[in-house]
Amino acid sequence: MHQPAKTEAGLVEGIPGRDRSITVFRGIPYAAPPVADLRWRPPQPPVPWTGVRKANGFGPICPQAPGPELAGLDLPMSEDCLYLNVWTGAGPADERPRPVLVWIYGGGFRIGTGADPRYDGEHLAGQGVVVVTFNYRLGAFGFLATPELSEESGHHVSGNYGLLDQIAALRWVRRNIAHFGGDPDRVTVAGQSAGAGSVNFLAMSPLAKGLFQRAVAQSHARHSRDPELRYLATSYRTLADAESAGARFAAERGARTLQRLRSLPWQKLIEGNVSAVDTAVETGSSAKPPMFRPVVDGRVIPHGYAETYGKGLQNDVWYLAGNNLDEGGAVPESTFAAHRAAGRKDRRAGAPPVHVTREDYVAAARRKFGAMAGEFLRLYPADTDDEAARAHCEAVRDNARISTWLWAKDWAAHASRPVYTYFWTHASPATGQGTRRAAHGSEIDFVFGNLHPDRAEWTDEDRDIARTMSGYWANFVATGDPNGPGLPHWPAWTPEAPAVMEVGGGFAPIPLADPPRLDFWQRFFRTQRAW
Repeated sequence: MHQPAKTEAGLVEGIPGRDRSITVFRGIPYAAPPVADLRWRPPQPPVPWTGVRKANGFGPICPQAPGPELAGLDLPMSEDCLYLNVWTGAGPADERPRPVLVWIYGGGFRIGTGADPRYDGEHLAGQGVVVVTFNYRLGAFGFLATPELSEESGHHVSGNYGLLDQIAALRWVRRNIAHFGGDPDRVTVAGQSAGAGSVNFLAMSPLAKGLFQRAVAQSHARHSRDPELRYLATSYRTLADAESAGARFAAERGARTLQRLRSLPWQKLIEGNVSAVDTAVETGSSAKPPMFRPVVDGRVIPHGYAETYGKGLQNDVWYLAGNNLDEGGAVPESTFAAHRAAGRKDRRAGAPPVHVTREDYVAAARRKFGAMAGEFLRLYPADTDDEAARAHCEAVRDNARISTWLWAKDWAAHASRPVYTYFWTHASPATGQGTRRAAHGSEIDFVFGNLHPDRAEWTDEDRDIARTMSGYWANFVATGDPNGPGLPHWPAWTPEAPAVMEVGGGFAPIPLADPPRLDFWQRFFRTQRAW
């Protein structure tokens, strides 16, 4: 497709990829710049242009605190950031439209960009998938709620501007992707971490109904009674709590009116975004969610997980979801000493605690499990610091696998399409801290097939695993089933089998946990309040 493509706002001209059969369109506006009076309003249609717009450069990064995640990205930061990117291998002679993958970046709703080279869609486009990445508003720009904003909205709600951006991007795909060779009736929305949380929320949003047919949540989809859900990317706020926090945020910046708040330079509004923690949420641990995150507002997200799934109100889509070996507070044994040396430090909002001493481990168990702590410590015993660190990691991993399995059970109770769950176990060389780990986000390079030599020294085994992973994902995007020729069989989730598909370190179903531990976690979750 090396000629201009039509969009609702005008023609765009892409550039050839490294593979000359792939065309890349960068920096296509999918909404008007959310600046001045449009700050903290739902995204508006893109401003039309005449002639052919060169789509050869990524749009600016949405305002966020600078960090290592942006290293190497020579892009400006601006509120004018609602742009998307398309990779396609479709040609003018193609008669059959191609399935579409719309990717939502993670970053705790505070950081991230669709221009991240890890999300480069060229490899998947070569497998017949049209790939779309995009930017959405972050931090206070994406998730500030105040009583005044709710009052002016017309719906008496505020705080979900970042999610509304995501829905606007999906609506753009619905209306325009056919001109890029994509099938608007075969759209998969996928994301990792906060991107996975976004996928979960979009699957519960009536405003997103019909905009996608499949969903992929890469860390995390969690059971509504799992306390971990309350601070991970799956966490949400009530509208009342969000409005109260937003009013304090405005007052701290001396903004007594919305007009004054909208007139502040954006740099003033990212101060404190990274460290803003919602201390009011009881998580059963020291972990706390980020302050700025999605809101159950009765409109964009009408209800929490338990009520949505219990009443069958979710969008009935094919689902694939899973977790990673070294995340959620679990770490490789080779890093125990480093964690002990670091000692207790304030952690990022949304980050789980890591317990590598027996004293910390026992204290954390008593806090989280209360009357059930004795049973927990018998099932995950430890007499030394190393034994405690290992037991902590075993418990974290069991918790994740069981929680996602129970999430699938709740989801499937009123859904007609299959669910696939996974547990990623391959230690990647691109984890950035010396030790190869199956860390949070480490599967992304393999899913996209982007084993770039500037990121790590990849082995033949890494390349084989990437071929399998990107094959599974491409198949799921195309059909709703990850299985295909030459790939190890991945059975769909079923309530009769307490198992999960291991991917990465092996490719076969594995048990969730030993039966006594499985029974313990199920009983513990039943004691917790449903979210």
